[in-house]
Amino acid sequence: MPRAARYDRNQAIERAVRLFWERGYAGSSMKQIEQALDMRPGSLYATFGSKDGLFHEALDHYAGQMSAALDEQLAAGETPLEGLKRYLREAGRQLLAPKTPARACMMVKTLLEANRDQPMIRDRVNELLARTEARFADILQASVRSGELPAGTDCQRLARLLQAQIMGLRSFAQRDVPASTITELVEDMIAILDSYRSLS
Repeated sequence: MPRAARYDRNQAIERAVRLFWERGYAGSSMKQIEQALDMRPGSLYATFGSKDGLFHEALDHYAGQMSAALDEQLAAGETPLEGLKRYLREAGRQLLAPKTPARACMMVKTLLEANRDQPMIRDRVNELLARTEARFADILQASVRSGELPAGTDCQRLARLLQAQIMGLRSFAQRDVPASTITELVEDMIAILDSYRSLS
């Protein structure tokens, strides 16, 4: 009879997310990973294969959390566009949460950190970011169908702008700025969406 695992895999992944998000891939040593996950080297390699394997799972878990947060706000919004605006406001609030490992997005930090010797990591981050952009485009297209946005809206282009704004906001938030500044920037982003709405 096989022995039960002495750790919770999901908990281990969440701890890895916090470590990699805070310190980055290169900045997280195997010793730090062992301590953060409370796992011995043999167990780590048996479970995740390598540091890269663990990092890929952490990235996917992080992306899944972001997607779930978007789903939650879309479900709470009366319309797709209102749900998207709720998501932006909640993202702004989460940026200011004291327990957040870093204000900059883990995927953006990884994209900036990964070098040419790490094509698999760069490709995975680009794939996850492209998936998020496509999700935004789908929401915007639903907003066109519901009449919230005008029929001629270039949803793909607007989705790229929205993603660039979110990435920029989270990088900007690394600065030592008042919370009100972040809130104002989020409202500026929402005002851009509303400016499209006013054309309908």
